[in-house]
Amino acid sequence: MELTDRQKDLQKQLDLPQIDQIGMVVPDIQAAMADYAPLFGPWMEMENEFDAEYRGQQHHCKIKMAFGKTGDLEIELIEPVEGVSPHTEFLDSGRSGMHHIRYRVDDVETRMAMAREIGYEVIWYKRFSEDMAFCYMEKPGDPLMIEFLQMQGGY
Repeated sequence: MELTDRQKDLQKQLDLPQIDQIGMVVPDIQAAMADYAPLFGPWMEMENEFDAEYRGQQHHCKIKMAFGKTGDLEIELIEPVEGVSPHTEFLDSGRSGMHHIRYRVDDVETRMAMAREIGYEVIWYKRFSEDMAFCYMEKPGDPLMIEFLQMQGGY
């Protein structure tokens, strides 16, 4: 399937690298890991707890994550444990499954500004250090979020 002229313009405007991750939000990460192990396992698991700006306010959250692969594409499973995040909102709306696509970038703030120019809004943002930050952005009417991750090296 070829990209439309509009899609090519958007891709050019954002100067996007390859998608490096698909994020899925699940209510039970252990069950999801078992279900998806034949497709994306083995899994690397971790738990993370932090404060981040979510929809304009600081919120605490704790999430469980599992990372698998299909070729060079990372598959992330996320189970919210406590607090407020896009993941709790997603599950509370009655949804589960594919939630976001991620792009690794050199400068999160620059990409946020570029995406705002074409109608995306930042809904979740955290800067951990000079070299590490992320944001989730959404566009009204589009259920798929995009994540920009600025991080040197791996996990």
